[in-house]
Amino acid sequence: MGRMSSRGGYLTALTYGAVGATQAPDLMTYPPEGFTPAESRARIGHGDQRFETAVTQALTWQIQERSGIGVRVDQAPDDDEVRYNPVTFDEQGVPIKPASIGTPRVEQFSADGTPLVTAGTSAVLTMHAFGQTVHAPVRVVSIIDEADRKGFAYGTLEGHPLSGEESFVVERTADGSVWLQIRQFSQPASAKWRFVAPLLRRQQRVMAEQYLAALRGD
Repeated sequence: MGRMSSRGGYLTALTYGAVGATQAPDLMTYPPEGFTPAESRARIGHGDQRFETAVTQALTWQIQERSGIGVRVDQAPDDDEVRYNPVTFDEQGVPIKPASIGTPRVEQFSADGTPLVTAGTSAVLTMHAFGQTVHAPVRVVSIIDEADRKGFAYGTLEGHPLSGEESFVVERTADGSVWLQIRQFSQPASAKWRFVAPLLRRQQRVMAEQYLAALRGD
């Protein structure tokens, strides 16, 4: 599905407070109050080349697009507009620098010129669920850039059915195996969506399996 861009989500506030909590080591045991955590992990290949390819795929929205989700990336603001800088973490997932406003983003590209996801990127994800088309606005709140762990996390914006955060991290283990890990915490964003909370949870499980399958076998 082709990717489009528009202006829109850069100045919209996140709809939850625990920004960056998908990187907390104890997320599954102690999630943010009121939120339900989930974690999925699958082996997607082996070797350094597979790792680098999977990282590029993750950082160019291919996990979502290969799962049938449309991705519309909002255009970056002009230099004189407000910019969002997400919370910064150390290698143990401990926050070391709070989110802030003001410093320009540095845009990066893949080998074929496709823009990579960067901190502060906003997008609208479009999918078909519950017999309707659902639009889910998100913003990238952190970039994971370690030697053997790379990926990103996005948080929900107003209009998303859920409130919370989801991360997509490609990992390389000591034996050369390459894994995709997906972590999230969420709750229904409004009374309308709380009414169908069991359906939302089921849809999340389905999407997690599709995300993991999206990078298998390449």
